[in-house]
Amino acid sequence: MHLSFVAHDLGLSSPFGFVKYYSSREDVKSNQSSPTVRITEASFGGVETLVFESTAEGQEQRLKRGVVYIHGGGWTLCSTKMKPYYLQCMAMAEELDAVVISVGYRLAPDGRFPDQYNDVFQASKHILTAEVLGRYSIDLKRVAVSGDSAGGNLAAAVAQQMALDSSVPIKFKVQALLYPALQALDFNTPSYQQNAHIPILHRPIMARFWLEYLNGDPRLVTSLLANNHTALDQGQEMAAARAKINWTKLLPVAFQKNYKPVVPLHGDPELVEKLPGLLDVRAAPLLAETEVLKALPPAYIMTCEHDVLRDDGLMYATRLEEAGVHVTVDHYEDGFHGCLSFAFGPFQFSIGKRSLRNYIHWLKENL
Repeated sequence: MHLSFVAHDLGLSSPFGFVKYYSSREDVKSNQSSPTVRITEASFGGVETLVFESTAEGQEQRLKRGVVYIHGGGWTLCSTKMKPYYLQCMAMAEELDAVVISVGYRLAPDGRFPDQYNDVFQASKHILTAEVLGRYSIDLKRVAVSGDSAGGNLAAAVAQQMALDSSVPIKFKVQALLYPALQALDFNTPSYQQNAHIPILHRPIMARFWLEYLNGDPRLVTSLLANNHTALDQGQEMAAARAKINWTKLLPVAFQKNYKPVVPLHGDPELVEKLPGLLDVRAAPLLAETEVLKALPPAYIMTCEHDVLRDDGLMYATRLEEAGVHVTVDHYEDGFHGCLSFAFGPFQFSIGKRSLRNYIHWLKENL
């Protein structure tokens, strides 16, 4: 990551260009169906996807579960063919007897907010039709939306929009969010302070990902980390937004520990003008109004103790519960950001296998 930033400073690439090139080497080069999972490519709403279909013997005539899956990577990295995501979707399709549709949205810098959101929304809208679901023998009443990290952000945002969209009669039954990024207003929540320098997602790097997504100048990192955009002199709209991410009220006391809120008296009045997406609910689902949250389906939220994004997920769980939505919080004391992806490959961790197993079990029980 640091080499990638050096390359950018030297004018050799985009901020995450080197990392993107390196990670793409882990992509699966050709689709490799197995005896139990058929893998094909398809386009929905003009968005390319990978479709993982369970082909379990004797199940051809039975309607299956459906999962729209959105990969992570800070809206900038990774793909549907990156090996951990590829293997994860195969495992989900096989163990759930499901059809898993992995959405390949545009990435920064080629796409900026709201491009990524729009891609996932359009793909989901086309998938949630009787025609498409019937083509893949998916039960219209058993479709989930799920994603991890930035993909969890997009999954939460699309779930909110789909719940309210009267032109989409078929709705998601559940949403499953894995260590999601849900707001960019407070970079000093207890988990951001506690895990500022914990791999694999350092606090300044998360701010850089947000700036990539929102098309902001990388030099604004320092201002974001100081919460200058949410200072007390930033006006009524910001004050209303701050109330929806007030971790002193939304976080269980055990997670607050001895940390203190960081709310400067004076900030940068131009920050929100430069980054209007900061207050856009499509970019920050945690800012949704309570009336919107009330319309959402039951949620599974995975959080990890050693993750800067831990409190985003926990605060969202509280807001959903207060709105009357049933929420399952699956918290891992030994978990770190991206841990589920370490269920595969040469660097397998026990936490990766355990979190994957529990995630799939919840979907099996609730979808």
